[in-house]
Amino acid sequence: MTAFGQNIHFITLSTPDLDAARAFYVDGLGWEPLLDVPGEIIFFQFAPGSVLGLFDAEKFGEDLGGAAAMPAAGVTLASNVGARGEVADVVRAMEAAGGRVVTPPEDGPFGGVFHAHVADPNGVVWEIAYNPGWRVNDDGRVEFFDPAG
Repeated sequence: MTAFGQNIHFITLSTPDLDAARAFYVDGLGWEPLLDVPGEIIFFQFAPGSVLGLFDAEKFGEDLGGAAAMPAAGVTLASNVGARGEVADVVRAMEAAGGRVVTPPEDGPFGGVFHAHVADPNGVVWEIAYNPGWRVNDDGRVEFFDPAG
């Protein structure tokens, strides 16, 4: 039997309006697609070996054998930035690109976290956060720690 490792290589989201997603991410935020198949899917590589796919909702349903393409519930994508002030900068850029601010930049319920939530034109919610108790080590592992020592 082949081992199933603790890896996620693709995160694919059903997207009701692929053109709006393209305008937001590519035109508005300047993201570079790894692959863009008009009318079907856009892939963005966001980390080594990891890809975000925005899949046209109708094609998504077809890919699932005709199953109804329901939007994901209770899902956020998150991006941590390097400084508290960068949260507002990213939120402004996302709003200028057509995003909708869900939660303006504010202190979070966890010590030291400063964050905001922005929905893209298809309702995909992003959390933009500064968390001084979070870092990526040189080997790529994420570490949570107490920044107070």
